[in-house]
Amino acid sequence: MIQEQANASHVILITFAIALMLTVLPLPEVVADYRPDWVALVLLYWVMALPQRIGVSIAWILGVSLDVLKGTLLGQHALALVVIVFIVQHLHLRLRMYPFRQQSVVIGFTLIIYQALLLWIYDMTSTVSITWSYWLPSLTGALLWPWLLLVLRGIRRRYNVR
Repeated sequence: MIQEQANASHVILITFAIALMLTVLPLPEVVADYRPDWVALVLLYWVMALPQRIGVSIAWILGVSLDVLKGTLLGQHALALVVIVFIVQHLHLRLRMYPFRQQSVVIGFTLIIYQALLLWIYDMTSTVSITWSYWLPSLTGALLWPWLLLVLRGIRRRYNVR
């Protein structure tokens, strides 16, 4: 029993590590603006799938890790991730019942909230000019959600993550 839980925790950690790697993976300038927020997407999946195991504390740890990887103000991604995880934790039962398209819309709006919080922090701490392309990761995240959901659900079922 304890060994199964340890293996399940390893699977979750590996998915988070892959999401962090995809976040800093160099991309050509043409598609760099379209990069989805991989950490937020994977985190939202696990919060929906296992809200009793993955929550605000994991979001905070991943957010600080993301701040360190990106070299941003320490705590800004952590705060934004904590807020969206809090929202999804309270809505997870409803979200799980929605069809893929509807889930994509809700996840897209959740990612917009995430980016709006980051923009608010950027605005308070620096003078950054934002263009419309700033919001593209929310769109690509919403479009990728059904496929990511299927992949992570398959991994969760294959390795019996509970």
